[in-house]
Amino acid sequence: MGKYIIGRIIQIIITFFIVMSIIFLLFRIIPSDPSSFLLTPSMTAEAKETIRKQFGLDEPIAVQYFVYLKNFVHGNFGTSFYSGRPVMSIIMERMLNSILLITTAVIIAYIIGVSIGKAIAWKRGSKTEKFFVILGLWFYTTFTPWLGIMFLWIFSFKLKLFPLGGMITPEKWILDPSLMEKICDMGYHLILPLVTYVLLWFGGYMLLMRNSMLETLKEDYIVTARAKGLKEKVIKNKHAARNAMLPIVTAFAISVSFSIGGAVLIETIFSWPGIGRTIVEATLRQDYPLVQGAFAVITLVVLLANFVADIAYAYLDPRISY
Repeated sequence: MGKYIIGRIIQIIITFFIVMSIIFLLFRIIPSDPSSFLLTPSMTAEAKETIRKQFGLDEPIAVQYFVYLKNFVHGNFGTSFYSGRPVMSIIMERMLNSILLITTAVIIAYIIGVSIGKAIAWKRGSKTEKFFVILGLWFYTTFTPWLGIMFLWIFSFKLKLFPLGGMITPEKWILDPSLMEKICDMGYHLILPLVTYVLLWFGGYMLLMRNSMLETLKEDYIVTARAKGLKEKVIKNKHAARNAMLPIVTAFAISVSFSIGGAVLIETIFSWPGIGRTIVEATLRQDYPLVQGAFAVITLVVLLANFVADIAYAYLDPRISY
């Protein structure tokens, strides 16, 4: 196990370095000048050159790359071209918003999907199984923007039950409300995007758990457990479900890690100020430091989440050897 962990850590470092290099080069080969968003026609040539020098845009690509790696090692992602704020402060602010929405949705979708998947696998061939399989497939393959826009049109525009977008109601926050009022207001804005995300994702967990359970039910130890006279509930939960959870652990770990990067479509449709929407806006503005910093954090989290999932396998299934 020790050798495996050391090997995986080395792989993570190498992979991370490669990804960071690709991210750097990707935004440098775009045929446009990011300084165009910083400069105005009325500026003098000296002022334009000063701004380009301030952000290091006057240096050769090789020098920019060296500074990029050096700053990253020191935890410095630079300053946003567009807002002038430190990149790390923007990332942390928007990441917390994404975690609030996406991680909550992933956990709820995971609980619902695994619970239903476990139940319908035990009743294979029944009408209940067919219903939930069709329902899960329908939501899982539904076009995200369509479902989000339909929910906004029905529940926000027509019925006026929920806000059309955003994370808070600015008018209420200006009056300095209490902590409970702030939580209620954020929860009110959270409901519609949260429900949309849960509906889109629970089907994937459900079908994965169902298929994994069906494979597990063919194992000899299930037959042995039944021969011993154990209750069906015990066999389903303690023997079948536990061993069927291995692929679900990986799916959950990856989903949680990607939630750090937000959900671009969901956040854009519901105007949720998360990191996914920020990446899109920063890319359109060619805000290199912000995009690079955001991708760096997301890459690191995804790699670490996969590493944790691999290690967790050994504890969930004693048959696995590293």
